[in-house]
Amino acid sequence: MSLLAYQEMKPSGIEYSGEIPSDWSLKRLGDLVAFAQGKAHEPYIDDDGDYICVNSRFVSTSGKTIKTCSVNLTPASLNDILMVMSDLPNGRALARAYYVDDHGKYAVNQRVCRITAEKAHSRFLFYLLDRHPGLMLNDDGVHQTHLSNSDFQKLKLYLPSLSEQNQIARFLDHETARIDALIEEQQRLIELLKEKRQAVISHAVTKGLDPTVPMKDSGVEWLGEVPVHWVVCTTRRAIRFIEQGWSPECESYPADEDGWGVLKAGCVNRGFFDSSENKTLPSTLKPIPEYEVRAGDILMSRASGSPELVGSTALLGQVRERLMLSDKIFRIHLEEKVSSQFFVWVMNAQFMRSQIEQALSGGNGLANNLPQSSLLAFWLAIPPEHEQGAIAELVNELTGQIDELIAEGDVAVELLQERRSALISAAVTGKIDVRSWQPPANVPTPELVQEAV
Repeated sequence: MSLLAYQEMKPSGIEYSGEIPSDWSLKRLGDLVAFAQGKAHEPYIDDDGDYICVNSRFVSTSGKTIKTCSVNLTPASLNDILMVMSDLPNGRALARAYYVDDHGKYAVNQRVCRITAEKAHSRFLFYLLDRHPGLMLNDDGVHQTHLSNSDFQKLKLYLPSLSEQNQIARFLDHETARIDALIEEQQRLIELLKEKRQAVISHAVTKGLDPTVPMKDSGVEWLGEVPVHWVVCTTRRAIRFIEQGWSPECESYPADEDGWGVLKAGCVNRGFFDSSENKTLPSTLKPIPEYEVRAGDILMSRASGSPELVGSTALLGQVRERLMLSDKIFRIHLEEKVSSQFFVWVMNAQFMRSQIEQALSGGNGLANNLPQSSLLAFWLAIPPEHEQGAIAELVNELTGQIDELIAEGDVAVELLQERRSALISAAVTGKIDVRSWQPPANVPTPELVQEAV
């Protein structure tokens, strides 16, 4: 796709805008729209509610995270723009915009505002306002940011004619739909790769590497058949003992190279260790040497506000930081003839995940807490020591290959998202001229697709 630049430009007088087309006009947002703040709908949150509660999470996830409510105090109408007015420092939700494409089902919550275009094209305005740099200037990166009515009312915008706004919106609707389809395709591929990765692990640690070996019924529903010479037992037979760390009062930020960090529950996620997931131990507290984390340790998330993290296990390679166990982390010591890497792959297999989830959902009021007694009662099948090593080696190789493909997919998604943002910015600020653009004759525009449904 080749697009031209505008021939005649002029200084905008706004640092973040640079030059703009010479016939674009400077306006204040308050002169173009009607503006209203949302109201508190928390008292009316109801899983069976008729209205979508538009909070910052809903907007920042493009409508994917939904809560419903039974009362609508601030309804939004078709073509309204809903924007987040408050967020944490450097948050991703501040000034995010959501475009209303339906009548009557949205209830605008507090800290979100409703913008109704009166003297501008609503779809163009949506693209222009989403994370607008003029609004983002209010985020100092230190304090919670609260955009005021005045911040919106006085925001300066350069706009083309209404007909040109419509043309830019048509162009962006078409092109972002194409990019979104590519992103969705990449994300589907990533999910398939993750499923394949899980299947590789689960098959290897329950069936072994020799497809001709005789099998036996394990007697455990989620284990199924296992090689006849493997020992079916609980994790109590594999684990020698379990350590749990401490819970000092820590600073919320990660430790620097001169300090000590205390691990958070998120340090282990889906079998991967992230050393940056730690809190700083204050200099007034002395580290406890026996809790220091070292290479070769097996760490497991014991408790977390996110249930999917609980039970996630990783084998540590080289550890550069000075880190300590927290009370949210188990350090697992194995019996002499159990391979660390084999055990970690078992703990990350789907059949083990099923047991962990059952333990978390069953009784004790500990929905996000894995007791040691539960950990020691999980079933697994253990092959001879030499076979454990061969299985671990092959799984390392195969998952490494899959992980590379997943990483490539993540990069592709990131590049497409950057391309999408750059294209929108260029179009709504006059850096590209789309006045003569028309969609390819063989590719229907999103509007035409919608009409055909």
